[in-house]
Amino acid sequence: MTIYKITPQFINGSVLVPSSKSMGHRMCICAGLSGRNCIVDNIAISKDIEATNRCLEGLGVTITEVASRHEGRTAFQFYWLHKFSLGPVTVDCGESGSTLRFFIPLGALCNRPFTFKGQGKLVSRPLQPYYDIFDKQELRYYTAENGQLPLTVYGRLKPGAYVLPGDVSSQFVSGLLFALPLLPDDSTLKILPPLESSSYIELTLSSLQMFGINIERKNRFYYKIYGKQTYRAPSERVQVEGDWSQAAFWLVAGTIGSGEKVRCKGLNRDSLQGDRAILTILRRMGAKFIVRKDMITVLPARLHGCEIDASDCPDLVPVLSVAAAVAEGTTHIIHAGRLRIKECDRLAAMHSELTKLGADITEEPEGLLIKGKPEGLKGGAVVDAWNDHRIAMSMAVAALACKEPVTLTGGESVSKSYPEFWNDYASVGGKAEELR
Repeated sequence: MTIYKITPQFINGSVLVPSSKSMGHRMCICAGLSGRNCIVDNIAISKDIEATNRCLEGLGVTITEVASRHEGRTAFQFYWLHKFSLGPVTVDCGESGSTLRFFIPLGALCNRPFTFKGQGKLVSRPLQPYYDIFDKQELRYYTAENGQLPLTVYGRLKPGAYVLPGDVSSQFVSGLLFALPLLPDDSTLKILPPLESSSYIELTLSSLQMFGINIERKNRFYYKIYGKQTYRAPSERVQVEGDWSQAAFWLVAGTIGSGEKVRCKGLNRDSLQGDRAILTILRRMGAKFIVRKDMITVLPARLHGCEIDASDCPDLVPVLSVAAAVAEGTTHIIHAGRLRIKECDRLAAMHSELTKLGADITEEPEGLLIKGKPEGLKGGAVVDAWNDHRIAMSMAVAALACKEPVTLTGGESVSKSYPEFWNDYASVGGKAEELR
């Protein structure tokens, strides 16, 4: 376990935002299934992306690292013969919920034992919507106790009418959208409302369209997926755009941290990423931005509380909790119950760790009620990352608004999505001393 002592500092500087992990997953999958030498460039390597590549290799995809056209980034070339690997396969999804849920339907196309393993909380994250489909289709599968990983699926999925709940995770929807076009006949997918995180489905649809997959959307809750389709790469090299969920940490840091300004580079202002909502939410709270091309400059500002509906941007909740903790007035974060089944119970984690720093925060079943302290937090405490990358980075941002140094345990957890976080933190003036 890595321990950091974080001393509040003035911050100022520029950060090249990592490429979108959400789009990275999707573009690697589509490129891998496209059957030609397609290169996906501008990838910020993380444990989650590595897990997705392991699963692609389990399907029989050959992946080669090639030179990137972007400094500090990685590019992968994908090649597939449109033939699934022979014999049983076991893949390790690490702690990536996206990887696991995206690949279960693809694994169920192979008509052979395909086993999924995982680490940490992923072992127990819910998969019941897929089990219900397997039961209906009489598809064989085996799990550990209580439906936990490891999961072994014996394909093959059949074309037909699929139904999924919309309030568990959009990852189940995306998983089927990746796999159903490869079936020998047409299928339909009905989503039972309410539908949460719909923007992530939009990311999947845009990636599929880019790679030549035709899905007919009747409305937000009903899709027709044509069978016998083939993934086709649009060009030899495709680019992954910047990650708004990672940019959120710097946008909040620049707003609440003492200093001049923080610039976030590499963002697509027209992105379909749901976490682009960070701009709208922070503006409602009083943040000040200068938006130019692919760069956003954020200036220190005095924030005020508001109501935040997290149903379509759950990953923003940890860092928005930090912003709310030092805003004037009360912030109510609602529709955030799904955060309890992420890498950790993120509502409980933010309540616990921000309270240690002196925040006035109440945990609710579906959200958080935060009475802000615009004078700042006291700090001077030991906080824990709960083995969760977003908790670790949120605590580093919170330390900027503290009066006393903060000790963070579990700082290595940032490697799940943002291995360069501590280097970027230092580049804008943040002081995080690694104790061990």
